[in-house]
Amino acid sequence: MEALLEILEDLHPDVDFESCETLIDDKILDSFDIVTLVADISEEYDITIPVEEIIPKNFNSAKALYALVERLIDEG
Repeated sequence: MEALLEILEDLHPDVDFESCETLIDDKILDSFDIVTLVADISEEYDITIPVEEIIPKNFNSAKALYALVERLIDEG
């Protein structure tokens, strides 16, 4: 989770990603941020995030995003 928080904080240092659960709903993350996140997460965790997983509920909070990462790692 720490590496994910670092990736997120690099995008928006002013956001409290540990408590914010409306990253998409409140338009904190935009489409460019999502593309950057997908690339950075793929590189950091050596996973591929399928297009069908790039949905608001998976990107609305760091917790949701980390759950996605863990699930994709488990699915291997």
